[in-house]
Amino acid sequence: MATKADSIKLFSISTPQMRAFHLTWAAFFICFFAWFACAPLMPVIKGEFHLNAEQIANINIAAVAITILVRLVVGPLCDRFGPRKTYTGLLLLGSIPVIGVAFAQSYESFLIFRLGIGAAGAGFVITQYHTSVMFAPRVVGTANAAAAGWGNAGGGAAQAIMPLMMSAIVILGVSETLGWRVALVVPGVLMIVMAGVYYRYTQDCPEGNFAELRAAGIAFGGSGKKGGWSSFRLAAANYRVWLLFVTYGACFGIEIFIHNIAAIYYVDHFHLTLGQAGMAAGSFGLLALFARALGGWLSDKVAAGGNLNRRVTLLFALMIGEGAGLLMFSHAESVTLAIAAMLGFGLFTHMACGATYAVVPFVDQRALGGVAGIIGAGGNVGAVAAGFLMKGLGNTQQTLSVLGFVVAASALCAIAARFSSTHASEPALAGKVAA
Repeated sequence: MATKADSIKLFSISTPQMRAFHLTWAAFFICFFAWFACAPLMPVIKGEFHLNAEQIANINIAAVAITILVRLVVGPLCDRFGPRKTYTGLLLLGSIPVIGVAFAQSYESFLIFRLGIGAAGAGFVITQYHTSVMFAPRVVGTANAAAAGWGNAGGGAAQAIMPLMMSAIVILGVSETLGWRVALVVPGVLMIVMAGVYYRYTQDCPEGNFAELRAAGIAFGGSGKKGGWSSFRLAAANYRVWLLFVTYGACFGIEIFIHNIAAIYYVDHFHLTLGQAGMAAGSFGLLALFARALGGWLSDKVAAGGNLNRRVTLLFALMIGEGAGLLMFSHAESVTLAIAAMLGFGLFTHMACGATYAVVPFVDQRALGGVAGIIGAGGNVGAVAAGFLMKGLGNTQQTLSVLGFVVAASALCAIAARFSSTHASEPALAGKVAA
């Protein structure tokens, strides 16, 4: 019977494990691209709908709010129906608001579609679930971080590509008003295509698909054999889940907050053009191509001796670096310093995200879907909280400064998530629950 892969053969798609690896990051790349495709076009959309600062803040909050609920739901759904069917369904349903936003005619309709688009962000949980059940403990941190990081790069790609796509459409003689709408249809179509590819070429775990395995009475190497809400309840009872919920809110929450505000911040504060702002903001997201994977890889390396607590110590250090870098970014007075500081704290932010999900597979093997879902939702809670903070303060620089201190304080949750001496050995956790 097939088992979890104990190595990552990057240029291979011959095994179910590597097909899942490549298709999960590709699917999440498209989801992330669709999720933030609107953000770099906001300076244009702001002018068309005559949006004020409060309305823009509401749109930014809506972009990440619904993802909290959907992430909580898709984790247990993965345990129940398998990641293959869950991802396919998410891609198909998520494409509806992505395409629909192109037809918005008012602030209210745009806000509703932007809220719906946030569901695409839940693809992250399925990505992490799928790689977690496909790869063995010695490489699962690297697999999780690389797949998520390459997927997250879709946000950076959207920042850089969407303004260029809109400009190309406008050059063809289309008005700017129609140009941004046509551009936003593209990611929705890509989601539909990806849904078909994912359903056709992946399977739930090394042994096969959950439904067939359960019907045949075959034990398999995933988690949540009962599936559904029993997985969620089990995960919710584990205090480490909620500590990592906070740490993920302080790293991934900051990441998606920056995705939402970076382009318009560079336009308004440093007076860059839409294309220049898109390239600057895009560089932050493109760090995910290697930085998140680096965080997971480092986590695997420092824990190579079998000590799980080295993973949470690394996470603590990365979050301290993130907080310090964020403070530097908030006080940068020139665009050159701002971009340099953004890339600096962005490196720590992406690495902290990877390091967090390098711990997730070891928290509770019985409820992997519930654990992944709750912690993943924490990222969006962090982004929503940051959005409300900016709405309350009314000043982006002040908001970034406060967030720097909050991130540094949240690093203490990583240390608090340390495992007891009887459960700190990773080999022991390969088939056990951490208590």
